[in-house]
Amino acid sequence: MKKPTMIIGKKQIILAGMTLILGLAVYINYAVSTSDGKIKATDVVKSQSVNYGDAQLVSTDSTSDYFAQARIDRMNSRDEAVETLKNIMNGGDSTEEEKKVAEEEASAMTGLMESESKVETLVKAAGFEDCVVYLDGDNANIVVKTDSDGLVASEAAQIKDILLSEVSVANENIRIYDVE
Repeated sequence: MKKPTMIIGKKQIILAGMTLILGLAVYINYAVSTSDGKIKATDVVKSQSVNYGDAQLVSTDSTSDYFAQARIDRMNSRDEAVETLKNIMNGGDSTEEEKKVAEEEASAMTGLMESESKVETLVKAAGFEDCVVYLDGDNANIVVKTDSDGLVASEAAQIKDILLSEVSVANENIRIYDVE
């Protein structure tokens, strides 16, 4: 019997080199993404104690047309969802139960859209320059345009009060982000 011999050919060397380059690229991508401050959100609250269940304040970097783009993106995703629900309700192969569920989801989505609009209007009326609200029934995310100092706790409390006057969301599911 003949023993198998280990011969390292050109293909194996190239494969090992490509694997090494791929691993290096993944590491560099990870290192750059964790050190880049443009994507990260930092906590604005500077208190000594943590109150679980309170709204969390987060600061992010902004672009000049963030709010307009956010509204367009939200509108597009809602339009797609509405179109899907219409297809289910008007589809010939949908059961009555599926149609009823689709109608309930459409009604809930309409209510959320009205609540988002109302909260945005009230936050702007409270003196904030711009605001975008995202509601999904269980969670509330609010993005507010602020000056260079960011949100203070009293402003966050004011926004939270406005939100809770319109919708019922658990405190731990409320996120308030400020954009300069």
